[in-house]
Amino acid sequence: MSKITVILVDDHALVRSGLRMLLEAQPDIEIVSEAETGADALQKVQSLQPDVVLMDIELPDMNGIEITRLIKRTVPNTAVLALTMYEKDQYFFEMLKAGASGYVPKRAAPDDLVAAIRTVSQGDVFLYPPLATRLVKDYLQRTPSADRANMDNELTPREQQVLVLVAEGLTSGEISDRLVISIKTVDRHRENIMHKLNLHSRVDLVKYALRNDLIELDQ
Repeated sequence: MSKITVILVDDHALVRSGLRMLLEAQPDIEIVSEAETGADALQKVQSLQPDVVLMDIELPDMNGIEITRLIKRTVPNTAVLALTMYEKDQYFFEMLKAGASGYVPKRAAPDDLVAAIRTVSQGDVFLYPPLATRLVKDYLQRTPSADRANMDNELTPREQQVLVLVAEGLTSGEISDRLVISIKTVDRHRENIMHKLNLHSRVDLVKYALRNDLIELDQ
């Protein structure tokens, strides 16, 4: 089985060293290079075309948002995963708009980071649960009243509950326990939500909210 190739981008050598130790302990992950500046990162990503770039936001020459935008423009098949100390909405939403496939705060547990790398390497999106919650609540609050009315008419109250819980990162089993319904019923609600909103995954939900300016960035 081929390994997930990763490039580490962070201007702190100690951080990169710690990440390398953590990730190289995983049998399915390979660190193919490191970079401490945006220019160096862009050159190495274009040359090596890794599966995943682990991207800090603050770098000496340019920020991670700008680098992410350039990477996705030139190497679209490489997934960018933000790993940063910043948890403000502005950085979170800007990274998603730039094309990042995930956003993990540096305070996250090591297992969360490993799971995030595996998730984005498969073409999916990983959102740290509190941030996913923030995104969906922002979506529900900022949808124009007419559109919100249409959505309210399309989704039942129970489906709206399931939508928020799915966005919070809960599994079908956890949602089943929370709402006291069967897992089969939870899965049926999930299918109905995606069908009614013409979406196919949480990735589509993120893209839909951003594409239609349903999220207002903090100034």
